[in-house]
Amino acid sequence: MLIIPAIDIKGGRCVRLFQGRMEQETVYSDDPVSVAKRWEDEGAEFLHIVDLDGAVSGVPKNKEIIESIIKSVKIPLEVGGGIRNIETIKEYFSIGAKKVVIGTVAWENPILISEVCKVFPERIIVGIDAKNGNVAVRGWEDVTDTSASELAKRFEGMGISGIIYTDISRDGTLSGPNIDSIKFFAKSISIPVIASGGVSDINDIKNIMKLKKHGVDGVIIGKALYSGSVNLREAIKLVGSENFGE
Repeated sequence: MLIIPAIDIKGGRCVRLFQGRMEQETVYSDDPVSVAKRWEDEGAEFLHIVDLDGAVSGVPKNKEIIESIIKSVKIPLEVGGGIRNIETIKEYFSIGAKKVVIGTVAWENPILISEVCKVFPERIIVGIDAKNGNVAVRGWEDVTDTSASELAKRFEGMGISGIIYTDISRDGTLSGPNIDSIKFFAKSISIPVIASGGVSDINDIKNIMKLKKHGVDGVIIGKALYSGSVNLREAIKLVGSENFGE
């Protein structure tokens, strides 16, 4: 199971939001590149980068910074936020992104996902953000009537790399992940799942590891790393030494 540090970029800075609210941010660094280097130095094998401004506006707003991160680290990364068309997807791949995360468009136009996966098989990740079980889009500002599991099932067999499942109500709160929700979601599909939202300490990681047998292959950690409540080296050592998924 992968431990994936999150780097959320807003206004050129590394921030964390509370429950996805753009107006409730905590700034952790004015230099996202140095943050990426730090997580790489501490053993991260993969990074999760989000252009928060892009997620709301629908077009990339921090691409130059993201490109600088890609050039500054040796580990692969996935990029999301404001990716609404194949041109933007191609741009991110051209500057070195390993995978691209598509959220809003996955809900608005699932056919596009099928088409893109034919061109970039196993390099597309669908980001499904849920509030009370329903899909939230456009930077989490709009909540739809579609359930997260219902949307996920539309992508079965398309060749996507996986699905990042984020419980918005837990994201950035350090209140612990919604284990029951993650388990229900993962069991409802055959696509690998990366859990996101709410991790507060090492015990939360242990609980998520128990879901490996249900298809949860990784966990994205944000605020817990920045606040110091989770030590990245310790978390990586944990997942490498024991298998809680059996």
